Amino acid sequence: MKFRGLDPRTRFIRWGLFAIAVGLVLGATAPTAIHAVATTWASNRSILPWVVERMAGFLAYFALAGSVVYGLLLSTKILDAIAHRPITFNLHQDLAGIGLALAAVHGMLMSLDKTMPFSLTQILVPGLAPYAPLGVAAGQIALYLMAIVMASFYVRRTIGQRTWRILHYLSFFAFLGATAHGVAAGSDSGSAWAWGIYVTATVAVVFLLTYRIAFSVATRRARRTGSTVAPARG
Repeated sequence: MKFRGLDPRTRFIRWGLFAIAVGLVLGATAPTAIHAVATTWASNRSILPWVVERMAGFLAYFALAGSVVYGLLLSTKILDAIAHRPITFNLHQDLAGIGLALAAVHGMLMSLDKTMPFSLTQILVPGLAPYAPLGVAAGQIALYLMAIVMASFYVRRTIGQRTWRILHYLSFFAFLGATAHGVAAGSDSGSAWAWGIYVTATVAVVFLLTYRIAFSVATRRARRTGSTVAPARG
């Protein structure tokens, strides 16, 4: 699909709407968030590592889910009409790297959590966690799989495009592991908002993956018959 970009005449409208949306979100949430952090700091500073740990965990999940969704959008060429492929590819890689870094921070902060302290071995070795060992192991395995996927970006020319694509499938298993970790080991996984996050991310990934498979099958059939398949349009 040829890059067309967005209409430059709508630039100020798009940025204006974005600024308004950001302002509304900050105006509605910032005072409450600041008050909650100040109250927590004043009343019980010992739980702050737990708070930061949970924040890092959810941010890591957002980045991982975003990277997987973005990768699927790249593979279906949906984004090619509005953005150059090198730009979208770099964003896909950056999201994976941010997710990996935040997941590592989330894991290492467990050693500072006074309510359920983890040793370094329990943090690194799946199955040894003192709390929800299977759920924690799913997250640990997801972290290692994402590390492999992230490393593959830097050796892509060495290992070849085909091997790189095969290794990239590990990101789906990492996403499944991260989701299982959040549901089984998250202390707030029973909350409606947490379930909403996991369900929304899973539905988006499953839908785009199904679409990608269907589009790939249709393309292969078209090649055999000599016909053409219209590329996906964003």
